[in-house]
Amino acid sequence: MTEDIFARMESGEIYDPSDPEIMKVQLGRLSMLRLFNSIDPEDTEARAEAMRRMFASVGTDSYIETPFYANWAGLRVHLGERVYINFLCVMVDDGHIWIGDRTMIGPRVTISTGTHPLDPALRAEGLQYNRDVHIGKDVWIGAGAVINPGVTIGDGSVIGAGSVVTRDIPPFSVAYGVPARVVRSVKEGAEI
Repeated sequence: MTEDIFARMESGEIYDPSDPEIMKVQLGRLSMLRLFNSIDPEDTEARAEAMRRMFASVGTDSYIETPFYANWAGLRVHLGERVYINFLCVMVDDGHIWIGDRTMIGPRVTISTGTHPLDPALRAEGLQYNRDVHIGKDVWIGAGAVINPGVTIGDGSVIGAGSVVTRDIPPFSVAYGVPARVVRSVKEGAEI
C-alpha cells in the first residue's frame, strides 16, 4: 500500500483520489456499504454490528435510516452516542466527520469533507484535498441541508432545512439560508 497517498489524504494535502491503491480500498468499503443498506431494519443486531465495522467509532444507541451513502462507508466518520441520521444522508468521508452525542440529522442531508482546487488545471487532473467537519453535541440539522468541507457546527445549534453551511456556526445558534447565517441564539428551554 502506498502510505504516502493515504498520508496526503489525512493531512489535507492535494492528492489524486483515483490512485489505484485508494481505489482498491475504497471499492471494498463500498461493498460493505451496499451490504449495510440491504440489512432488514428489524434486524437491529446485524445493523449495529455492521455500523461498528464500518465507522471509525460509534456511540451506543446511534441509528441510521437506510439508504445511507458514504464514499468510504463511514471509515472516517465518528458518531457519538444516540446520534440519529435520517434517510438518504450522504457523507463524503474522504476526511474525518465528527458528530456529537444526541445530534439529529434530517433526511437528504449532505456532509462533505472532500473539495477541489480553484485552479482549473489542477481540477482537470482530478485532484482534491480534504477538510474535516466537526458537528457538536445536541445539534439538529434540518432536511436537505448541505454541510461544506472544513465547517464546525457548535454544540446545541440548529441548522434550518435546505441551508448550505459554508462557515463555522457558533454554539447554541439557529442558522439558515444559502449561505447559512446565524439568525438568533438558542435559549435553553425554548420550545420554538
